[in-house]
Amino acid sequence: MSQPSGPELTSVRSPRVKAARGLSKRALRVRARSFLAEGPQAVGEALARGGVVTELFLTGAARSRHGGLAARASRQGAAVHVVSGEVMAELAQTITPQGVIAVCRFVDVPLAALTGAAPRLVVILANVRDPGNAGTVLRTADAAGASGVVFSDASVDPYNSKCVRASAGSIFHLDLVQGGPVAEVVAGLRAAGLRVLAADGNSRQALDQVEPRGLLSEPTAWLFGNEAWGLPADILALADEMVAVPIYGQAESLNLAAAAAVCLYASARAQRINEEGGCRAAPAAR
Repeated sequence: MSQPSGPELTSVRSPRVKAARGLSKRALRVRARSFLAEGPQAVGEALARGGVVTELFLTGAARSRHGGLAARASRQGAAVHVVSGEVMAELAQTITPQGVIAVCRFVDVPLAALTGAAPRLVVILANVRDPGNAGTVLRTADAAGASGVVFSDASVDPYNSKCVRASAGSIFHLDLVQGGPVAEVVAGLRAAGLRVLAADGNSRQALDQVEPRGLLSEPTAWLFGNEAWGLPADILALADEMVAVPIYGQAESLNLAAAAAVCLYASARAQRINEEGGCRAAPAAR
């Protein structure tokens, strides 16, 4: 088991604790270009990516259960701190902390890095404000095999603690692009050869009408809008096609995360239908 960097931290006034706690505020995250990943799942994914974790805080009990995380963090050059329960409660953003929190470097990349990798499936979030929804879409995009997710400059901060938790570690798997006007993002992705489809509940063209046309098998960027009011007319005008998720029952609509899942999996299936071994069963939800 790795050795902690110094004695147990028991004071919430410790400079290290105060610096980490400050990352709950967006301005301080931006200044430090660092954010918090909470829980063994997220921390494990950060360590699997490598070069991301700079500090690891864990309680003595968590160290006994997750000593492998501490050892991996130490091997990667991160400072490992054993902390008291009071300090962990100060750092954690959850009601019942799991005793493991990492300070991680920002992982976003420029749009050019995403487009230069010849992506086949990308998500653009336009004016998406709810961090839980955004994180869930990020997780779904990862599960569907998307290359990246773009958070436009009017969307929620992807490093918001609720967004990071909702992504369940997927924030460390995809190319994440932060900021930029939607028009510039769309232009960049279209120049890279992607067709831009806007999810719009008012469209007369349903998803099951698009599939037979073969559009979903092409490189695609899905454009999703605000949870409450969707995509405004000026952003819809940027898309190549507008597509509605069909409602067969009596529900008024689907929420953003559910609609995104339907659209992304339709694209993933179309793009992989002729590939061998392109699908695998999803594990039970955690």
